[in-house]
Parts: sequence; structure tokens; C-alpha cells
Amino acid sequence: MGEHRGGNGPHVRVAVVGSGFGGLGAAVRLRREGITDFVVLERAGSVGGTWRDNDYPGCACDVPSHLYSFSFAPHFEWPRAFSGQEHIRAYLEHVADAFGLRPHLRFDSEVTRMAWDTERLCWDIETSGGSYSADFVVSATGPLSDPKVPTEAELPGLGSFPGKVFHSARWDHGYDLRGKRVAMIGTGASAIQIVPAIQPEVGRLTLFQRTPPWVLPRVDRSIGGAERWLHKQLPFTARARRGLLWGVRELQVQAFTKRPNQLGLVERLAKRHMTRAVGDPELRARLTPDYRIGCKRILLSNTYYPALTRPNVDVIASGLAKVDGSTLVAADGSAAEVDAIVFGTGFHVTDMPIADRVVGADGRTLAEAWADSGMRSLRGASAAGFPNWMTIIGPNTGLGNSSMILMIESQLTYMADFLRQLDVLGGRVALDARPDAVDAWNRRVQRRMERTVWNTGGCTSWYLDASGRNTTVWPGTTTEFRSATRRVDLSEYEVVRPAPQGTRNADGAKDTEKVEAGA
Repeated sequence: MGEHRGGNGPHVRVAVVGSGFGGLGAAVRLRREGITDFVVLERAGSVGGTWRDNDYPGCACDVPSHLYSFSFAPHFEWPRAFSGQEHIRAYLEHVADAFGLRPHLRFDSEVTRMAWDTERLCWDIETSGGSYSADFVVSATGPLSDPKVPTEAELPGLGSFPGKVFHSARWDHGYDLRGKRVAMIGTGASAIQIVPAIQPEVGRLTLFQRTPPWVLPRVDRSIGGAERWLHKQLPFTARARRGLLWGVRELQVQAFTKRPNQLGLVERLAKRHMTRAVGDPELRARLTPDYRIGCKRILLSNTYYPALTRPNVDVIASGLAKVDGSTLVAADGSAAEVDAIVFGTGFHVTDMPIADRVVGADGRTLAEAWADSGMRSLRGASAAGFPNWMTIIGPNTGLGNSSMILMIESQLTYMADFLRQLDVLGGRVALDARPDAVDAWNRRVQRRMERTVWNTGGCTSWYLDASGRNTTVWPGTTTEFRSATRRVDLSEYEVVRPAPQGTRNADGAKDTEKVEAGA
């Protein structure tokens, strides 16, 4: 730990929030840059992020294993082309060990508040496990970390439901589903894995489907010992495999971002996939989307459609509207008696709870700063008014067809250059994104977004915020994003230094001095 700066706890150069892919990746990159004065603040008792929290039956990744891993930490022992949750979590534990990250981890330390100190030019951080201060903060809490569960106001009667209720990301493994009447609320990526996993054991399964998803085959297979041995003995074969997986997805991007009409062929493949599994034309009609494929996340499964045809499964093509005792009533009036409710209703993505806990230079929280404009930042990283703070998987960095690890690694390059620039500037210094630079970046992103399938495909998705703005997805290739985050452009930042001795602002407090970079 570094020196004390007048705060309540130890001072570090960097505080990383979260220990999923983003947080652990940041920690590895810091060590590779020669920075060891940092902590990783984790609210739970182990690493893993969303791959620790989401351990529901059937949980797996829909990105191939060799692409869903760090380029600097190749893994040659993936057992399947698409890995299950337990294997991805084990990989992250391995990364923590292999790169010597354990001494930096602070478990059971949920960040409750972090505030920028304009006099000391550092962040004061309060956590459930103690207080810290830091020159620089990397927020890697991730967009899929805080489950979204309907409130009593949104779903009348929920509070009086006599049975079991839980979210897919907080699975209650102590509750025995065998023989129970279970309601699955939602048809997103988690639901289509849960449904076939629990269908054989429950008494009755009722799926409440507000909007049907597009589902393509999951081209999964086991990876044999000989294949794993080859990758381990000849690592270039694993790199070639990763490169091929990446290249195919880069070529697909234009259909999503510039020519959505080209996705018609993919729709036909999805319909054929459904027809092979679902013989009942009435059920097929309920399961057929009325929007362009890709507008919502495309899902992969070979078992979802077959599970829906089983005798103990009912599909209600309407969202859940209210709860009356143990009876669940859909918006179309359909009803089902159930013993348990499983919410597959997604996460707080465009309204991340961490934003309420980050207080910037002007005393406003990040949530308040984004209240009117929606989530926005410079190059998916820096928010104006929040010096020496950046987010991993920030606004408009999500992907619709490839691996988020690629985006994370690009942001880690940006983080590393940010810290180098602070070193070059020297002394007590901070960089604060210029509001006009943030505006210009977001105008470019939103202009490009206008043609994308996510904005034109005729659906409402979790990519959009409450005002209909797409503040989630990146409207380009991972190559373009890597180029945009290769280095920090100082002209997009203001340099913040302590004001000359004795300087006071209008409130009588010591002021800081902002200088245009390069001035």
C-alpha cells in the first residue's frame, strides 16, 4: 500500500472495482505495466463476476471458448467448443493464481460510495470491508451484475405470492424443483438454457413469453484429448483457431451495423431450425418473432425448442401482468397455478447501480450526470467531471455477435496509456474528459447507430435505455474499437492540478487548476 493522503484508509495508486473478466484483466495489465500498488475490490467472497453469480442449471457461454478468453492467457484445456459456467469460472480462478493477483484481492468489500476529492486529487472509497483512497479508479462492475426483478408496483401481488421466488442470477440451489409447478418469466439467454435443463424434473413448466427470441443451432461439440494436446504442444494452432473465430465474426458485423436486410438468410435458417423441432403450427406461430433477427440478442440452443414441445410445458405468449395468490396472470388473461417463480428478466444495464455511488468533481453522482443524456463516455471509458476514473465495458462497448473479451482488452490498452500519460505529466495530476470531446464521440457513435439492426429492427431490447437510446452496443468492428482506444488523446482531456498555494474558490475552499492538455 502507498502513503496515506488524509483519508480514512490506506492509499493506493489504483483501485479496481470488480473481479470478473474486466477487473482481473485490469489487474494483470497493471502488473505487466510494472504497477503493483493497487487493490481489486470485490463485493463477494471469490473472483468470477457474472460467471460466479450465474450458476443456474444449464448455464454456459454462447461465444466459443477459444475466443472467450484472454489473448495473454490462452487455455488449452477447454472441454467443449462452448464452455459451461463452471469451466469459465475455473479459468478466472486460474488467471488470478497464474498472474499473482491474490495479494491484491479484497473480498467482501462492496463499494458503497466513491467521491472525488478536488483538493487532494484522489478518490475516497468506502466499502463494506473498509475505506481506501486511490489516485485512479477502474470500474469493472460489468453490465450483467445486478439482476432486474419486478417491484410490487410493476407486478401487483408479487409480494403476497406464497411460493418460492428467485432470479436466474441468484439461483436457489437449496430449493428442490422436482415435481413442482414452475413459472419461467422471460425468454432471454438465461431462460433458453434454464428451460431445457429443468424441464425433465419439474411437474409442470409454464413459460411467460413477452417477446419470442430468434434461436439458431448451437454448433457445440466436445474437444478431445488429442485436440487439446495439439493446442498445448503447438500453441500457434490455438492462436490460429482463435483468429479464425474472430475473423468470421468481424465479417458478420456489416450485416448488423450497415445492411440489416442481409440478415434475411439468417432468419430463414432460424425458422428452419424451429420447424425441425416444433411440429405444432400453432406453437410455431407463438414462437416466431415479428422483428428482424439481430435486433435483440440472437440465442443459440439445440434443446430449447424440443423442451417446449414436451407434455409438461406450456407457453403463454404474453408477459406476466399480476400475481393473485399462487395464480400468475398474463397480460392476455392467461393464468397458471405455480409453486415457484424464476425471473429471467435481465439486469440493470442502462441504469447500473454503481452510477449512484460515484460522486464526481461537482458533487453530482454519475447517475445524476447521465440522467438526461443517458449513459455516455469518451471512448467507452471516461465520463466528463469524473477525473482519473474509467469504466471497463462502459457505454456503447457491448457486442451483438462476438467476444466481449476483445473489447475488454482494448480498454485495458487505453487504461495503460492513461496511466502512462499521468506519469509523463508528473506530480499530483488528473485527467478529466472534456465535455465537448464526450459530446463529439457520442454524436459519432449515435450517428453510426442509426442504420444498425438494433435501432431499425423493430424491437424493444435491453440495449435501449428508458428514452429509447442505444447506449449499450458498439456499432462497429472490434478492430475499429481497438484502433479508437490504442492511446489517450490528450486534446480530449483537461489536465487538473492543485491550484497555487492559497487559492480559494467562491465557497472559500481550496481550488484546483484545469489546463488544456498541451497548453
